[in-house]
Amino acid sequence: MTPPTHILVGTIGRVFWMRVDGRGTFQNSLQAKKAMQRVIAQGTKNLVVDLERCPMMDSTFLGMLTGTALILREAGDGTLSVLNANQRNLQLLTSLGLDHILELDREGKLWADERKQACSALEQCGETNAECKDSQTRHVLSAHQALADLSPDNECRFHDVIEFLEKELEAGTSAVSA
Repeated sequence: MTPPTHILVGTIGRVFWMRVDGRGTFQNSLQAKKAMQRVIAQGTKNLVVDLERCPMMDSTFLGMLTGTALILREAGDGTLSVLNANQRNLQLLTSLGLDHILELDREGKLWADERKQACSALEQCGETNAECKDSQTRHVLSAHQALADLSPDNECRFHDVIEFLEKELEAGTSAVSA
């Protein structure tokens, strides 16, 4: 049995810090997205996603990171940094082109002072995952569209998923479970 995932969040100085404690999946990506949208709306410009305890991420979670990085990039004065990614997550991030839109810390040098404070400053994310199936399906679709928009290769990779989700929404039979 897979242990539950916890999204831990906190503000450390001028940085919003999110630690994914477990797998980053469609099941917790909406919670993570809401937390990041909230702090961006409050004026926070520097966001960190710490993957030290995250063994893997699915495409919905990766798409949520993509969408957040693009929002910060479009605003022109913010960053989304990813720290402590294992080899599997590094490969996913680079093969999908996310290393071009976010700061991928491969050497462990970004946010050095804040790293020391992260353990004591983080707490359970208060955002909820409670959404109707249509909202969850729209979120999964949005995440995959963000990935597809990054490159023609990604567009090919996620075309079928996007098409399936669009048809589910049109038919009103949303049943997100992947």
